[in-house]
Amino acid sequence: MQVSVETTSNIERRMTIGVPAQEIDQAVQKRLQETARTVRLNGFRPGKVPMSVVKRRFGDSIRQEVVGEAMRDNYIKALQEQDINPAGWPKLEPKTMEEGKDLEFVAIFEVLPEIELGDLSKINVEKPVSEVADKDIDNMIDNLRRQQATMKEVKRKSKNKDIVTIDFKGSIDGEEFEGGSAEGHRLTLGSGQMIPGFEKGIVGGKAGEELEIDVTFPEDYHNEDLAGKDAKFAITIHKVEEPQLPELDQEFFKRFGIEAEDEVAFREEVKKNMERELKQAVSNKVKNDVVDGLLETTELEVPAALVDQEIDRLRQDAVQRFGGQVDFQQLPKEIFEEQAKRRVKTGLLFQEVVKKNDLKADEAKVEEKIQEIASTYEQPDEVVAHFNSNPDQKAQVESSVLEDAVVDFVLGAAKVKEKKMKYEEAVQAGQPQR
Repeated sequence: MQVSVETTSNIERRMTIGVPAQEIDQAVQKRLQETARTVRLNGFRPGKVPMSVVKRRFGDSIRQEVVGEAMRDNYIKALQEQDINPAGWPKLEPKTMEEGKDLEFVAIFEVLPEIELGDLSKINVEKPVSEVADKDIDNMIDNLRRQQATMKEVKRKSKNKDIVTIDFKGSIDGEEFEGGSAEGHRLTLGSGQMIPGFEKGIVGGKAGEELEIDVTFPEDYHNEDLAGKDAKFAITIHKVEEPQLPELDQEFFKRFGIEAEDEVAFREEVKKNMERELKQAVSNKVKNDVVDGLLETTELEVPAALVDQEIDRLRQDAVQRFGGQVDFQQLPKEIFEEQAKRRVKTGLLFQEVVKKNDLKADEAKVEEKIQEIASTYEQPDEVVAHFNSNPDQKAQVESSVLEDAVVDFVLGAAKVKEKKMKYEEAVQAGQPQR
């Protein structure tokens, strides 16, 4: 086998491989003989079909099969000989495959890029500093109660947190616009679902009233045709409903999987959950800043094969989230391309930081993270045992701990600035990037 490798770009390689004709021809002859023993053709007894007939009938297809297998096997062998680690499967193109001639083919493939990490000291990280205040707990419990509320129709003027059933019709300069009208729309006042001024204009209205309100679409509104424009909405209020909040009793607590004797114990459990959420949000925000910094300070070309693989994973995840009713390949690849590129780049950069600095997943931190996960379940001991007896599950935790080690290493060199935030602001800042 003869091999030559050409570098066609930073990450693309063109490998030309030659395989002796004798090797291919012998494999073809052997496959023809096997076919002759088993093939059934009209006019011939089993096993008695002349080789000339078998070759005429099946020779081309058998040679194509043999050549395909030879290209695959010799490509893998050549990678091992050349000590090359490809990123994804290659494009194989035969140049010659005639009988009696050496097989020559080209394998075009990508390799993982050589990465030169940028200056970590130029990375800026903003770390939220926050805590769970009593007011935050009050708001959370109020939200939980509203999730379980029943509705009672009222005849009074509407106020924030009421649900109104309305018809509305919007117009700009006297002309109705697409998407600006609805009938029987249920809206929670003060929820911020509608553009600024819309809900405020309904507050104080009663069932049976007709209102006309003036609003301005935000400059950054998603529909550019409406962004920044003044509009009028004609609104008819059909119904005003007031939420009837459930009592804070044991039955209510159990709806959220909390065994608590009284409101004090329930508040304490809610606080613990909120503190876990806050801790995770801060971690996410810091990690996002670290990733952004690595991407900004390091030039990196990513193999298209890895991006395509990640796009497929994202498409499959999307299908599962929406009930798995469609084939993931029906989802346009373009929707996921930027997210996939970011994920691939992040993975390559984290691997480089690990390799360059010989980072490891600390076993004590792995156990600590398993305990932390288990604490959110009713039977934590069973969860711990499950992780420790399931290598794949434990490997995922080890990978997460190793990512944390990368973040900590970068933070040691980066410029870190703490910023005081309210609980809701910190949680919002820590939303994972897609």
